[in-house]
Amino acid sequence: MHPPHIREHALKLRAQGVSFGQICKTLGLSRNTVGHWFYGDRARRRAELDALPSRCPRCAKPPRAPNDQESYAYLLGLYLGDGHLVTAARVPVLRVFCADAWPGLIDECAAAMLAVNARSVQRVQKQGCVGVQSYSRHWPCLLPQHGPGHKHRRPIYLASWQIPIVDRHPGQLLRGLFHSDGCRVTNRIRRGHRSYEYPRYNFSNESHDIMRLCQESLDRLDVSWRMCRPNMLSVARREAVARLDEFVGPKW
Repeated sequence: MHPPHIREHALKLRAQGVSFGQICKTLGLSRNTVGHWFYGDRARRRAELDALPSRCPRCAKPPRAPNDQESYAYLLGLYLGDGHLVTAARVPVLRVFCADAWPGLIDECAAAMLAVNARSVQRVQKQGCVGVQSYSRHWPCLLPQHGPGHKHRRPIYLASWQIPIVDRHPGQLLRGLFHSDGCRVTNRIRRGHRSYEYPRYNFSNESHDIMRLCQESLDRLDVSWRMCRPNMLSVARREAVARLDEFVGPKW
């Protein structure tokens, strides 16, 4: 017969997403004992878990915004650009694909996932890119823009609780968007015998809704922009580039 506080500790670890095997190892208990606590009295276990504070801010009672809102706004931008949320698996998995050329971006993406929700982050090497991924049943709560099919073929709107976050941190959302589907390049123009160079930002996305979110965030920061193609936005004026540099900057 084990003391009640040992069982309570096991239940808390389970609620935090710690694996069954790790709980047994941490507490030094047999799988039969821990399994009986978890599955022998399901109704009681559910009541105990419901009484514990939720790690997910959206599952809390009452629901709240993520604690690290700057990291959340940045991760939201990355997800809207090059992210993908798989909900068909037993445990949902968030993946953001980052080019091998930008190791700093890969690190920042992983750090943002950990700051927002993830307990662990994996890096899966693909051809020319790394899939930064994290498993959690709460990613769908935090990224309600997920859905079947490509993002540009379905509506993308912010939930009511996301709007204040984006309003307060438009620079972080833009940073995520430009780090995923954008770039900072040097434009070169030759006129006669003289050549000119100047930096500019480009952002391309097939989703009109995601493009609108980018435009609205630029407007909040008083950054002038123009559409050079139906699916591409450009920030080229010197003062606008300097302003956007305060939040985005080149990839690394």
